[in-house]
Amino acid sequence: MITVSVAGCTGYAGGEVLRLLLGHPEVRLGNLTAHSSAGSKLGAHHPHLVPLADREILPTTAENLAGHDVVFLALPHGASAEIAAQLGDDVLVIDAGADHRLESAEDWQRFYHCDHAGTWPYGLPELPGARARLAGAKRVAVPGCYPTTATLALAPAVSAGLIDGRDITIAAASGSSGAGKAAKPHLLGAELFGSASAYGVGGVHRHTPEITQNLRVLGAVDPSISFTPMLVPMARGILAVCTAPLAAGVEAAAVRPAYEQAWAGEPFVHLLPEGQWPMSQSVVGSNAVQMQVTVDESVNRLVAVSTLDNLTKGTAGGAIQSMNIALGIEETTGLTTVGVAP
Repeated sequence: MITVSVAGCTGYAGGEVLRLLLGHPEVRLGNLTAHSSAGSKLGAHHPHLVPLADREILPTTAENLAGHDVVFLALPHGASAEIAAQLGDDVLVIDAGADHRLESAEDWQRFYHCDHAGTWPYGLPELPGARARLAGAKRVAVPGCYPTTATLALAPAVSAGLIDGRDITIAAASGSSGAGKAAKPHLLGAELFGSASAYGVGGVHRHTPEITQNLRVLGAVDPSISFTPMLVPMARGILAVCTAPLAAGVEAAAVRPAYEQAWAGEPFVHLLPEGQWPMSQSVVGSNAVQMQVTVDESVNRLVAVSTLDNLTKGTAGGAIQSMNIALGIEETTGLTTVGVAP
């Protein structure tokens, strides 16, 4: 059995990692740690995790995380690097925060306003060459939830040269769990219910450079994106609408076959039948990504729509998928494409 420790176990991401690991046949859960919640029982924070309800939460220290085969870091941005540096090279460390996602130190400092901790293998297996880089890795950076959604929506179009990457727009709506579990006025029920709002407008959202980085990996030259995230009154899920002009000489009829070819055989990415559009409720609790693509011929723009559960494929599920690859376990182990509805 693989022994696994989870730091930041009381947050939404940490709780989702634990939920999925409870169903993983090759994992035994070791120490569970947090900061301010240390000394309490896990059931006080995640009553849905019944098998772990009586587990005591330990302080997040290198000593409490050591001795495990795998350590998941579900910590606030900027907190992972220090603790990861204290863990041995023989431990697989999977960072669900942003600390090790970006290749550019300049981009990191601009958007996160602290020192860059370095770059780890990127945990989005569907990117070209990603599975080879993850195989045998001892450090993995889990992608952000918006970048996962938007990157997969655009990947076939970028890789096949179907779009002009200098004019990409992304509008994506997320449930409130994407903002974390900390008490914040704009996440109160009275503020959230019955309302939708935009935030991080004007190119300032921290996931913008990560999406751009991914598009370069896919072959885009000097990609330019306008990314607008939105908060909508649901607990979990993301739906992204991504558009871009078709490249010169590309016919609309070439678009869907490119998507069919790109996602054929991928276990977690599902291109819906023509005319059926993604709904966030269809992927709740699953590691599935559902998408649709068309061309708005009135303006000659590709329109790709994708949805996923921000806590599962967007964070914890993607992390476990990457863990499986790194350890040489069947990639789909412990994960499902079956959502919970209604």
